[in-house]
Amino acid sequence: MEWFWVYMVRCRDGSLYIGNTVDLELRIAQHNAGTYDGYTARRKPVTLVYAAPLPTRDQALAMEFKIKGWSRPKKEALMRSDWAEIHELARCGVRPSTRAR
Repeated sequence: MEWFWVYMVRCRDGSLYIGNTVDLELRIAQHNAGTYDGYTARRKPVTLVYAAPLPTRDQALAMEFKIKGWSRPKKEALMRSDWAEIHELARCGVRPSTRAR
């Protein structure tokens, strides 16, 4: 079975890029070589901070767009696999600084 990957990289300037691919190792190499034209070409090197395999290209693309819509704190929680924090951040209007610890 061929897997499709949704992935997130941290760029040299600290920004995050989310994408999807069928060959994760090749895509990260392309980002770092500057041969994958676009956002990361001017912000290399990149570091892979999250990757998840999905069974179809449609699912990978849907997950990519979903993550792109998330706040920076929620993306950082995803990098840490902090599912409790992701859940909390998903609640309408709740921010980490406002909830009881």
